[in-house]
Amino acid sequence: MNAMARLKYLGTETYEVFNRNKTSWAGLLLLSILLLIALLAPILAPYNPVEQNIIQRLQPPSSQFLLGTDYYGRDVLSRIIWGCRVSFVIGSISVGIAMFFGTIFGSLAGYKGGYLDHLIMGIMDVLMSIPILLMGLLIVAILGPSKVNLIIALALTMIPRFARIARAPTIAAKNKVYVEACQAMGFSDFRILVVHIFPNILGDLMVMGSIWMATAVRTEAALSFIGLGVNPPTATLGGMIREGFKDILSAPWASLFPGLVILLIVFSANLLGDGLRDALDPKLRNEN
Repeated sequence: MNAMARLKYLGTETYEVFNRNKTSWAGLLLLSILLLIALLAPILAPYNPVEQNIIQRLQPPSSQFLLGTDYYGRDVLSRIIWGCRVSFVIGSISVGIAMFFGTIFGSLAGYKGGYLDHLIMGIMDVLMSIPILLMGLLIVAILGPSKVNLIIALALTMIPRFARIARAPTIAAKNKVYVEACQAMGFSDFRILVVHIFPNILGDLMVMGSIWMATAVRTEAALSFIGLGVNPPTATLGGMIREGFKDILSAPWASLFPGLVILLIVFSANLLGDGLRDALDPKLRNEN
């Protein structure tokens, strides 16, 4: 069975196992709803998320403002909807960049071995020894708070994790008979990696991507909370929590609702990641 046929077979088997796990569908459905809300932010948001109205400041939830207003009179619901878009954009792009470069570094290290393996994974080990939040703080503090710099910071913290995930199955796959046959036929290393090895590590990368999506959203919120995220007045979930924290006793809705949305995003992404892990791991798939 060639690589593409094997990938198609595994896809069908994976779907059957995933379909039997109801919590996985719950995570996928919830994450899809939140993503759809973020995509339709210009249509769904009832008010301008940055427009201030001091007269309406700290209004409790009502028919006019469903989730109340913040200290500057801005609609909390509108800012949450736009904040979801910022979180998904930053999370998905940073995870995509980290997955791309992490897969390249990890696959090269695992396939080539030797000095290149020691060099690449030595650098990855150094980067992994630094806590994620501390690394993000360091990079954003140097480059300055902005959306682009935040994406760069999050991507750099996640690249070593994806490199580790890509390296181990690459080492296992390069010793398979079909890879040795490809080498004997004179196929290039690039073709072997992309066509014959990458389909075998795709499942692990997908699971890692969904889990680290939640981590990226949580880290972005943490950096925004301490003032190193996207510059205000752009609506971000972490920034909303920080702005509403000083009125937590008199107007808890200003920070409570953004925190609940972060919880939903992280919870749904983790449910989806657990379902993908169960469906893509051969041992867990056989148990199910």
